[in-house]
Amino acid sequence: MTVAPPSANSHVTAERERGRAARAAVCRADHADWSPQAMRNPLAELADSDAGRLPELVPLRHERMATSPFAFLRGLPALMTADLAATASTGLLTLLCGDAHLANFGFYASPDRDLVFDLNDFDEAAAGPFEWDVKRLAVSAVVAGRAAGLDRAANRAAALAAVAAYRRSMTDWARLGSLDVWYSQVKAGTVVREVDKATRPLVAASVKRAMASDSRAAFRKLTEVVDGQRRLRGDPPTLVPLPHDDAVGECLHELVVDYSASLEPSRRHLLKRFRFVAGGRMVVGVGSVGTRCYVMLLEDEAGGQPLFLQAKQAGPAAIERHLGASPFDHHGQRVVASQHLLQAVSDVFLGWGTDTQLGGHFTVRQLRDRKGAIDFQRLGARAFADYCALCGRVLARAHARAGSASAIAGYLGRSARFDESIATFSETYADQVEADYRVFCATRT
Repeated sequence: MTVAPPSANSHVTAERERGRAARAAVCRADHADWSPQAMRNPLAELADSDAGRLPELVPLRHERMATSPFAFLRGLPALMTADLAATASTGLLTLLCGDAHLANFGFYASPDRDLVFDLNDFDEAAAGPFEWDVKRLAVSAVVAGRAAGLDRAANRAAALAAVAAYRRSMTDWARLGSLDVWYSQVKAGTVVREVDKATRPLVAASVKRAMASDSRAAFRKLTEVVDGQRRLRGDPPTLVPLPHDDAVGECLHELVVDYSASLEPSRRHLLKRFRFVAGGRMVVGVGSVGTRCYVMLLEDEAGGQPLFLQAKQAGPAAIERHLGASPFDHHGQRVVASQHLLQAVSDVFLGWGTDTQLGGHFTVRQLRDRKGAIDFQRLGARAFADYCALCGRVLARAHARAGSASAIAGYLGRSARFDESIATFSETYADQVEADYRVFCATRT
């Protein structure tokens, strides 16, 4: 007798039941709980994360972190990761962004030159319980909302909006096929159309700025001719040009060659049309300050069209300290593989390379390829909640691409119980962030 293979529906049902069964270990109400561990030490986490960075840039990192509790939250993802590792886990794993705060979502150009809205930072990406990303997103909503002057009700509403959008979107993805999830994108035009009329001009302006931010604009802003040679224009400490005969510049040239091997053949062929012109050291973001980061100017040998590449040092993700090492031996490859999996579309020049003299493992991508962001701290309460919901939708799609949407949806269910628990956690943990921020600032006086 021939036994028919199990149907797709039976697999979906089994995964949904696996998710529901996880409630026995960690019920949805349990996610509301937060209390710090007895030996918790935020300053020790900060010192650990400073280790290995360029010493002359560590004060700048601290200066940027000191601007607000939200900047502090952004600058030290390892602290919240350690805290989440001490909480009960659902055991429902997916590939995490690892640092899913509000400022790590934004616009960028797709390979077909359309503008999309998606996650855009993957330095901390690694496998882990899905709820860790959701909690970081919701906490960032409360912390950012407080910094923007929104009241308690508005901040809780924003956290609820993010989590509810995640839950509903995950339920939708669980009903659809894998190809539907894979091909889904959030286009910039959709974002503009979905916001309320009062907010539309601000979002439309953000889209317009992103469209204008490309290699040609960077070429005009970041370069100059000195003694007949094209070089980067200095703006220390943000951008420090390297002399043409500098040893680091030579290493950057070699890094480009090494990184090209990580590209698929057609894109490697395209890169070969460009020649290395100049390089410089740059400072980006908040949490990345002090890691080795370089910008490289290349020019098309045929028409002189500029191409800016950014090489950013890649180290272990904070999650790896708590859940085990990544299966990738190369941290740049871990970041790039995660980005390809979690993003709807990715930069055609995204790759990784190694140069031991520069600092080991690197990720490489275009420096400016229509990247932009919505200034969410200028939004009113309603629009801010809508923005948080948009981020929740995008995060759910990323998790559904990488993990089991049916299992996560089975755990979340249809009620708002999970939403309310995470919102409560977010308010309590936001208090913790502000307390840690005060301790941090006190050490700087």
